[in-house]
Amino acid sequence: MRCGCNPSVSVLYTYAVDAGTMQPAHNQQGMRKRQRWAISVAAVIVAMMAIQMSSLGFSPLLPAMRKDLSASYSQMGLFTGMYGLIALLVSLPAGILAARIGEKRALLAGLAVTAIGLVSLAEATNFGFALASRAVWLIGYRTAFISVFTAMAIVTPARYRSRTMGILGAMAALASVIGAPFGSRLAELLGWRGGIFGFAAISLAGGLLFALLYRPAGSGEAADPGPHGHPLAAGSASALRNPMIWGMILLGLINMGGFSVTFFVPYAVETVFGLDARESANIISASYMIAIVINLGFGYLCDRYSRWNMMIVLSILLIPSSFAVMSHDLLIFRCAVALIVSLGHAATNQLYAIVGALLPRQEVGKGTGVVGLGSGIFGYLGPQMLGYLRDSTGGFTAGWIFVSVAAVLALADLLVLRMYSLRTRPEARGIQTGYSG
Repeated sequence: MRCGCNPSVSVLYTYAVDAGTMQPAHNQQGMRKRQRWAISVAAVIVAMMAIQMSSLGFSPLLPAMRKDLSASYSQMGLFTGMYGLIALLVSLPAGILAARIGEKRALLAGLAVTAIGLVSLAEATNFGFALASRAVWLIGYRTAFISVFTAMAIVTPARYRSRTMGILGAMAALASVIGAPFGSRLAELLGWRGGIFGFAAISLAGGLLFALLYRPAGSGEAADPGPHGHPLAAGSASALRNPMIWGMILLGLINMGGFSVTFFVPYAVETVFGLDARESANIISASYMIAIVINLGFGYLCDRYSRWNMMIVLSILLIPSSFAVMSHDLLIFRCAVALIVSLGHAATNQLYAIVGALLPRQEVGKGTGVVGLGSGIFGYLGPQMLGYLRDSTGGFTAGWIFVSVAAVLALADLLVLRMYSLRTRPEARGIQTGYSG
């Protein structure tokens, strides 16, 4: 159908018949595109939930595992803190792998290795074997984790990026809520080894669903930082050469407390309050229930306002929460744990949204890997230090003080990065770009 005016206008009025209804062809194309990325986002969420159920959900099994393997608190600190060590070694290679072979293949490979490591751990007869199995599990987990955030940053339109990251974080928190009681109930019936086998089955099921549903975004699409993005100047857009991306490593401190507290809650609950594994699982589950709400609300606010400013507000709230965990009042302890876990969890997800806004599409995987080094370093340091301080002092107070200091340092790094981002934005340097943010 032709219009007697501008040819470009005639294109807008080209109609297609769909189920007997006349609709603009470009509207149909837009609808199909929205359906494709929405299904891919759902697939990424499924994969994230599959790996996250075991990653944090196994923590109530730690006391039984420690007794069965005759391990000390320091050894169990190494066992949990190995996450950080593996993340430090694997994050950047995983990001490069996702960039080279595609985030879908990298994520599926990570899920398969995760399942292998979990099965091996369930068969462990001594601490050394368990530690090696944990290493295999975490190599797979970290590869899948980096690929999840790379995929989410790539397939999501810029104006929804923080919200989808918030939804991803909320569903990951839900996986932890489900994972802790899931592992505990299986452990009651089959022992802690049965719980680990259950987590392995979940990883394989998640991989199957992801393989069926996920469709990679077009490789030729241009990067778009969105309305509140802060794109880097062309000369510094490489993830591996930009000081701002490397400076974000220190922001791993934001979730160091949440990660460490999650694994030491069972010990603290048992020692300080005299409660059992089921009660510790309830505390952890409640914390991640709150994280669901925090992730959704924080993601929405980050799409509305500056991500940097919202991160600063969140880190300010984290500081008093970190001090409150030292309380011997059970209600205050529960609230403090919930805030440390939920605030740190929400902040971590938005770090990867910031990476997606800063970098071109082809550099997102590498940038995600670099930023992931921070969670690796402090994910190792946090549990290791809490375990060491628990053994050396006989209590948990010194460890909680360590967590509080980390929250203060994270806020300082955020303030520095915020100032640097304002100075290096292309428009601030008088460089003409196609970006509106």
